[in-house]
Amino acid sequence: MKGLAMLEIGEIGWIEKERPTYGPRDAIVKPLALAPCTSDVHTVWEGAIGERHDLILGHEALGVVDEVGSEVRDFKPGDRVIVPAITPDWETEAAQRGYPSQTGGPLGGWKFSNFKDGVFGEFFHVNLADYNLAHLPEGMSLEAGVMLPDMLSTGFMGAENAKIEFGASVAVLGIGPVGLSAIAGAKLRGAGRIFAVGTRPAAVNVAKEYGATDIINYKEGDTAEQIRNKTGGAGVDAVIIAGGGPDILMDAIRAARPGSVISNINYFGQGMGDEDTIPLPRVAWGFGMADKNIMTGLCPGGRVRMERLAEVVMHGRMDPSLMATHVFKGFDKLEEALLLMKEKPRDLIKPVVIVEQ
Repeated sequence: MKGLAMLEIGEIGWIEKERPTYGPRDAIVKPLALAPCTSDVHTVWEGAIGERHDLILGHEALGVVDEVGSEVRDFKPGDRVIVPAITPDWETEAAQRGYPSQTGGPLGGWKFSNFKDGVFGEFFHVNLADYNLAHLPEGMSLEAGVMLPDMLSTGFMGAENAKIEFGASVAVLGIGPVGLSAIAGAKLRGAGRIFAVGTRPAAVNVAKEYGATDIINYKEGDTAEQIRNKTGGAGVDAVIIAGGGPDILMDAIRAARPGSVISNINYFGQGMGDEDTIPLPRVAWGFGMADKNIMTGLCPGGRVRMERLAEVVMHGRMDPSLMATHVFKGFDKLEEALLLMKEKPRDLIKPVVIVEQ
């Protein structure tokens, strides 16, 4: 089969590989719609997870089931499915403790394009199909559906981890597709005032559509200072970090009021070696005693998560297809779409590749 792979750090290309094999509880899936991610960019061009050779990329997909193992109960060939970006081993100790995304070690639930070939192949393997696939609802557009596996799941997790209460003030730092999803999640959880930090016109428009009440342009002054000025010096009840380099945590803590939660959903992948550190502002953090609590997490996966996100979309709570600014047709357009994600023109939010209707 054919797949778009990371050949080595800094280089991608099309390769031929054997069709994947599967066990009695697994499935083989063909892509229906695919979406390149900034994480793919970090992986290839920044070496965020180290060297990988001939590893097929991609972790955001809708698909059509091609084959299933003998013990798979709920899926059959021909079913159209949502494929979570994170596919945990649900019987592990970490999953039983409530942290399925961390099965097998830190970030261990992230298998596609990390430990095994990803979804940018003509076929791909899904472990524990009954737990890691969800049926694609009839009538959901492919552009909307392909946002569920990672963008919505991660963004909503940011809002969940931020412990947002009704009427709370929230700042979302970074308004790429994950940050935009966090804005939508914050609104759904009852946030009052939502500050969206970013400058890209397409993203700003969608941020407003999803519930942002204030747009903070970081090019016009210090981000935290702007937020504090607009809150009478108090800061916000919650900060969701959805983009930026290591110093972004400085802005987040300075923008947060005492008793707040800083929820990080940003992938600190660029230039981060084992000995690199992320700075904290000592005074703004209250010398470590200001009840400014930092939460982290990896995109939740699994069938129930995808089904619940689908309910949000199908009942009109938010429209994730607004983030699909560049839609390509055909599997062979994947490379072009991935390179677009790397270049990030100002009118881009998210590229989507429709493989088949």
